[in-house]
Amino acid sequence: MHILITGGAGFIGSHLADALLDRGDSVAILDDLSTGSFENIQHLQENPRFSFAIEALRNSLALDRLASQADAIVHLAAAVGVQLVVKHPTETIETNVLGAHAVLRIARRYRCHTLIASTSEVYGKSAAAPFSEDDDLLLGPPSRSRWGYAASKLLDEFLGLAAHREFGLPVTITRFFNTVGPRQTGRYGMVVPRFVNQALRGEPVTVFGDGSQSRCFCHVSDVVRALAALLDRPAVTAGQIYNIGSDHEVTIIDLAEQVIERADSTSSIRYIPYQEAYAPGFEDMRRRVPDITKIRAAIGWSPICSLAETLDDIIACEREKISG
Repeated sequence: MHILITGGAGFIGSHLADALLDRGDSVAILDDLSTGSFENIQHLQENPRFSFAIEALRNSLALDRLASQADAIVHLAAAVGVQLVVKHPTETIETNVLGAHAVLRIARRYRCHTLIASTSEVYGKSAAAPFSEDDDLLLGPPSRSRWGYAASKLLDEFLGLAAHREFGLPVTITRFFNTVGPRQTGRYGMVVPRFVNQALRGEPVTVFGDGSQSRCFCHVSDVVRALAALLDRPAVTAGQIYNIGSDHEVTIIDLAEQVIERADSTSSIRYIPYQEAYAPGFEDMRRRVPDITKIRAAIGWSPICSLAETLDDIIACEREKISG
């Protein structure tokens, strides 16, 4: 297959490009490098089945040219990280909604199977964990900017499923639950790389809130396996939504303690109130746990990497960066 990845120079996209090329596919990447990095894909330049364009999705000519050669599109380009979402809400909403609209319009032209990356944030403040794809969603008020991100990604889902129903476009929606691994940056508030870097430098590990909130962390290699398998099964997965994530739950304070232990660090833990870390009135969710029954039944996927293995992998990579 020939696959176009928008946002392919980012954390997940670059790992997906690696995996698809390794199995013999051809890959093109479109990325404006606003949050991605050329370093993530530099090692792929010599591969004759790889190409890239440093362009924004709003460049319709570049998007059209790359999509015209593609069998499938994986749309990963989006605003990322809580800090970016809170500080730049207009950019967040416009990037997500207009980007998905542009991709779906081009996908219709060339009949590309399209995977749209969504997020567990769309479950909002629901307390009905573990979250299933058909659950009702409960978002907070528009006066709280973080809900703009969830609403924009939910609109992406509606656009994708509408294109499937109205035009027969094979569209698959994936909801990511805290994907982590090498190449992820802590620049936008991502918790695991931030903890790891603080621990390796002997700095206090900063926990936002009281640390009792819980999350599930999935190694990027497991997520990439799921995406590749979904690409191979458009007849099964088109018009469907799938949770992708680990269902192993851990509190943030326990995560911090595990990072410190596995990094053999002397760091202490420092608690920072949400209003200091983000903005007054910031809301966080107590739990984020996926029900992965649906994707397991559809393609036989479940995570392989344990949290300990995942943390060790990230720590080793970050330690090499610091020492190198």
